[in-house]
Amino acid sequence: MIESAMAVTTERDDDTLTIDELAAASRVPSRTIRFYQSRGALQAPTIRGRVAYYGKSHVERLKLIAQLSDRGLRIDAIGDLMKRIDRGEVDLAEWLGVEEEMKTPWGADQPRTVTDAELYDLVGSRRPGLVADLLRAGSIERKGDVYLIASPALLAIAMKLEGVGIDLETATAASAILRKHLSRGVKELVELFVGRVKEGQLGISDASKLFTAFRMVGIDAVRLLFAREMESALRDLVASGKLAEVSARSRKRKR
Repeated sequence: MIESAMAVTTERDDDTLTIDELAAASRVPSRTIRFYQSRGALQAPTIRGRVAYYGKSHVERLKLIAQLSDRGLRIDAIGDLMKRIDRGEVDLAEWLGVEEEMKTPWGADQPRTVTDAELYDLVGSRRPGLVADLLRAGSIERKGDVYLIASPALLAIAMKLEGVGIDLETATAASAILRKHLSRGVKELVELFVGRVKEGQLGISDASKLFTAFRMVGIDAVRLLFAREMESALRDLVASGKLAEVSARSRKRKR
């Protein structure tokens, strides 16, 4: 058991701390310190007799744990990272650089809030029922007196589609299909590259360069491959004769 400084009878160095002193120095409760230890995030103390002592390295580690927690990492992930750092498998500075690289958005599409007037200006339409349709489709969300637009770029695409006769519900369904398949494809790509790196097949010494490469070519590759697949699907649609049927039904509805 870890005991308080009152139980210490042996002589110790000035830079060693009991768990109570560590808690006071780091402003982290003793119970939390023990929890971090149980998850492998905090290195083990030095045991002298029946008392555990901590040093300056533990104070610095607690600061690092707090910083990583602020970045959104769960304690189990932090514990795993700390173990790999302690074993020399991961360089902390390099990892932080990669993590910072990952935080940078790949596109300029960022959530924003707008007023009623700003929303109408943004979508370029004031048709009756538009706001209700956007809310129902999930393109916008009411937040008090303003609207939250999670993706202004996707909203702009939906409005372009509406301009050629594709309703918001259909546009939303199309977006969900793309998101579903792209999500699966991206996960498989990540597994592929991570697996190749672990097997030593890629010869990458700086992980940040891998993310930079992904950023440079990822979006262009998706755009190119999507365009090719869409062209192929549309050619098949024309060849099957189904496009003529769609056009015929559309003309009937207009009469």
